[in-house]
Amino acid sequence: MAKKDKMVYYFGKTKTEGKGGSKAILGGKGLNLAEMTSIGLPVPPGFTITTEVCDGYYKAGKKLPKGLMDEIQDAVKILEKELGKNFGDNENPLLVSVRSGAAVSMPGMMNTILNLGLNDEATEGLAKATKNERFAYDAYRRLINMYGDVVMGLHHEQFEAAFDKVKKKHKVTEDTEVPAEGLRELCEAYKAVYKKGTGEDFPQDPIKQLQLAIEAVFGSWNADRAISYRRIESAKGNTEINNLIGTAVNVQAMVYGNMGDDSGTGVGFTRDPNTGQNKFYGEFLINAQGEDVVAGIRTPQPVAQMAKWDKAAHKELMEIKKKLEDHYTDMQDIEFTIERGKLFMLQTRNGKRNGIAAVKIACDMVKEGLITEKEAVLRVPASDLTHCLLPSFKPTARNAADVLCRGLNASPGAAVGKLAFTATEARERFEAGESVILVRRETSPEDVEGMSAAVGILTSTGGATSHAAVVARGWGKCCVAGASEVEINEKGKTITVGGRKFNAKDTISLDGTTGEVMAGEVETQEPKLSGDFAKLMKWADEYRRLSIRTNADSPADSKRARDFGAEGIGLCRTEHMFFEADRIIHMRAMILAEDEDARRAALKKLLPFQRKDFEGIFKAMKGCPVTVRLLDPPLHEFLPHEAAAQKQMAEELGVKPAEIKKRGAALHESNPMLGHRGCRLSVTYPEILEMQVQAIVEAAISCAKKKIDAQPEIMIPLVGTAAELRILREKVEETIEATKTAKKFEGELNILIGTMIEIPRACLTADEVAEHADFFSFGTNDLTQMTFGYSRDDVGGFLPDYIEAKIVPVDPFQSLDTSGVGQLVEMGVTKGRSIKKKLKVGICGEHGGDPASIDFCNSVGLDYVSCSPFRVPIARLAAAQAELKS
Repeated sequence: MAKKDKMVYYFGKTKTEGKGGSKAILGGKGLNLAEMTSIGLPVPPGFTITTEVCDGYYKAGKKLPKGLMDEIQDAVKILEKELGKNFGDNENPLLVSVRSGAAVSMPGMMNTILNLGLNDEATEGLAKATKNERFAYDAYRRLINMYGDVVMGLHHEQFEAAFDKVKKKHKVTEDTEVPAEGLRELCEAYKAVYKKGTGEDFPQDPIKQLQLAIEAVFGSWNADRAISYRRIESAKGNTEINNLIGTAVNVQAMVYGNMGDDSGTGVGFTRDPNTGQNKFYGEFLINAQGEDVVAGIRTPQPVAQMAKWDKAAHKELMEIKKKLEDHYTDMQDIEFTIERGKLFMLQTRNGKRNGIAAVKIACDMVKEGLITEKEAVLRVPASDLTHCLLPSFKPTARNAADVLCRGLNASPGAAVGKLAFTATEARERFEAGESVILVRRETSPEDVEGMSAAVGILTSTGGATSHAAVVARGWGKCCVAGASEVEINEKGKTITVGGRKFNAKDTISLDGTTGEVMAGEVETQEPKLSGDFAKLMKWADEYRRLSIRTNADSPADSKRARDFGAEGIGLCRTEHMFFEADRIIHMRAMILAEDEDARRAALKKLLPFQRKDFEGIFKAMKGCPVTVRLLDPPLHEFLPHEAAAQKQMAEELGVKPAEIKKRGAALHESNPMLGHRGCRLSVTYPEILEMQVQAIVEAAISCAKKKIDAQPEIMIPLVGTAAELRILREKVEETIEATKTAKKFEGELNILIGTMIEIPRACLTADEVAEHADFFSFGTNDLTQMTFGYSRDDVGGFLPDYIEAKIVPVDPFQSLDTSGVGQLVEMGVTKGRSIKKKLKVGICGEHGGDPASIDFCNSVGLDYVSCSPFRVPIARLAAAQAELKS
């Protein structure tokens, strides 16, 4: 651990102070430099300035703490002694790199400075010491350029213009072709650019250079790109990044890959980060410095070809690969330099990888004896399993794509199609064999046909749990929501993004994993579920306590979820069954009915459809529980709102359009989310409840006669008082018995009756509610809305600002607010089980597929979580990780 008030930690042959230290204090890079040094790898020596210093720098109004430069000078003296070189020396100068290094990797987000310590005299000294004038002046021009850019904020283009003039003068086109004389001239030109831009000469004092460089790295911690990166990572569920206090600074002796054709530099991964293959994956450049590989100025070669150039260095690199994996027991992302045939390691960190690679690497490392099965289950980020289940864009095509804007990554996957502006248009074009992306301001239940037909969905408003997002995730359909830069002209059938206009004939591509909207067709690739995926899932199932159910409304969804390992249905939304063309007319007739008899007549026509749907779902889920939620949305959602659609409905029902309009107006509510919906519909119109329960029971009886083990559970939504549940439970029980009698069925059905807890009052009075419930299922979407007072469809206007200002750590509709909403859930569980010890309790909101939320559900003793079919594997793995961590 960091010693109190110690600001600088040395690593090298003289001593290694950071070994076994804290990543939070030394940063990932600093800790790994100390670790690599301690296991005998060839690491250039140096020292690390802690993240606490960065924190103190900002707290003191961007001033370095007292005593820091003294500690740094002491470390520089040790470095000089160890290497036999002196800072600023005109014979054999010590040069260093200055790099950032937070506790969580933020690649490319913060500043780096190389060759620091060079001045006019030291450059002459470097030329003498290396007997390579060209190399010395190449290093000096790089420093002036980088220092001017990073420390002083000068534009890189100003330096490039000066370089172009020198290349033109010497009649060459490549940087490497400029002779020593030309580079000497270039250094003078660069110093002139520096002076013109800053009003002062390039600093000749190496310690002053170092101090300003350290301040520049600290300054880059709060640069726009770094802040944006942390915000995006946080929104993706990276909670660790929220707790960072700053970046460490690593000052390390320079080694050179640009000293000639026996030198080079490279970056790589100890395994393939795309496939997980146990094969070194990297690139290198001969006669180059590190930034040349990253910047793409020259085309690098694959490391596989390195042995042809330097067999010994390649052999040593492969030995180090094994040594690093044996030490860290994980795939590593490394940077290396070869200076005159000698290999040096500059950095290692756990390598970023996609979900496909993560699964393979974890399984392979168990086989290799590096990690245990438990460690493998903990090693794969649960949310990354998405990459294994959905189409994705080919990395090369994705990197070359024309990105128009970014919205919310509402439902992962890749979609390519032409623009469709209405659900009807989407359905018609789909049936004509066209791939379309449905573009809407926001979707509603009326759009489900079009959403089903579209390959992807793009909305300009709405959040991550808006209708579009929830339905898309349930169907495994790519969706980008809340892309506010997209201006939709539905009438003119165009969208405008950043001044560019697209129409129904234009193709766009959606990346639901990143939220990016791209022009044109970007090439996709289909997922391949390997044996390793099944193996990891088997291990996860052995260690988890929570059961995993799915949210499914059709036999197809039920089967898909079961294939992914679902152990039942936690939420079957019956309203989705009413929107198909052959049913919606009867539903609308019921809504328009003047009296109960007319309503019952319309409901009687819906009964066979409901029964058939339930029987199909029970069959797909045989032997597993199926929780059916009775009708929840307000009735006006089933009526058309546009004049043309109202006219068409009037013709179908044989009434005047005015009647449709009049009924729609009568059903209008100022705040429908808190209006006439859920259990309130069943109290007002018990005949709706009766029809649905009759359909459930008749389907269960039909299954029983066919020896299919159906396990229906009837869930009454939006209960806020025990009295509501008591009255409606009695009605359900009466209907069950009446149906059994009518069907002359004498067997056991054992249908559970419970409620969806989504109103705060139901949590506060859960002991009273539990008297009438066989189970609780927390509907955390609505519970979050009512606890925060946020409309989930309207949060896009302010939530990004709230997250950036750290008012809320993450989107509470994506990851459960454990301190507020979670407290209500915990209270509901405790109070409910105080009355019924074995009360079955689950969660069926969108949070049921979020790893952080699942961890909370496991900790408060829930029996199951329920999520969309495509998130079932994620939930299985997250539940195992939650149990292992507990």
